[in-house]
Amino acid sequence: MDIRALIMGISFALIWASAFTSARIIVMDASPMAALVFRFFVSGVLGILVAAMMGQTWRLHRDQWRAIIVFGICQNALYLGLNFIAMQTVEASLATIVASTMPLVAAFASWLVFRDHLSGQAIAGLAVGLIGVVVIMGARLSQGVDLYGLGLCVLSVLALTIATLSMRGASGGGNLMMVVGLQMLVGAAVLAVMAALTETIQVTLTRNLVLSMSYTILGPGLLATWLWFTLVARIGTIRASVYHFLTPFFGVAIAAILLGEELTLLDIVGVATITIGIVAVQRAQQKPSGS
Repeated sequence: MDIRALIMGISFALIWASAFTSARIIVMDASPMAALVFRFFVSGVLGILVAAMMGQTWRLHRDQWRAIIVFGICQNALYLGLNFIAMQTVEASLATIVASTMPLVAAFASWLVFRDHLSGQAIAGLAVGLIGVVVIMGARLSQGVDLYGLGLCVLSVLALTIATLSMRGASGGGNLMMVVGLQMLVGAAVLAVMAALTETIQVTLTRNLVLSMSYTILGPGLLATWLWFTLVARIGTIRASVYHFLTPFFGVAIAAILLGEELTLLDIVGVATITIGIVAVQRAQQKPSGS
């Protein structure tokens, strides 16, 4: 097993899951899409500056530019935009759980679109991971949720899947931090139009808003996205996406600590099950794609 990739994957899942709690805090004091526009613009500018300091350039190949546009629209504008809106009415923990089903959707889409074939062990690992997600979900859905917010979360997962599949070939030419920065600016541009058309911008400048926005820009915004691009380049889309299975536990735990949301024994059992699924997928051999 690739230990470095394992550390990167767990680190990504932890930082990515924390974004749901920071988003929940942000939307308490700011309009969701306007807040995302600010986040992506600042993250994008910082990413490009860091890339320039690393000696990276704008000279990207066609696959990278395509990934920048698709990833910027689908992950930043749609996935995160829909989640930010949803978390005005649903808990951060529920949004995290729904988002964590992405590996299964990505695996199915890879088979359907690219004719990728997974080994039996990999399929079993994905199934075990899903069981862990269901366990963590526990009684949350039975406690009553806002169906409109839940529907937005489901749509966001489909957008994230498209963004993930668009990354094939995006890392082949290097300049990963430049790619990260540019796709942030794409997301900011799209969301700026959406915010102008649909949102009345309201901001209450509070200490929690400033701290949460600063963390979101640097952590989930830049570091987690860079880790994600690097991880996909290192181990492939399906093996990388399976780390999203960890986000329910991390997301629920962080929400419990910072927001007082419930953490139960089922959450612990669920993460143990998810871990088994992740190990199975990471150790499995992916069969060659069909012609």
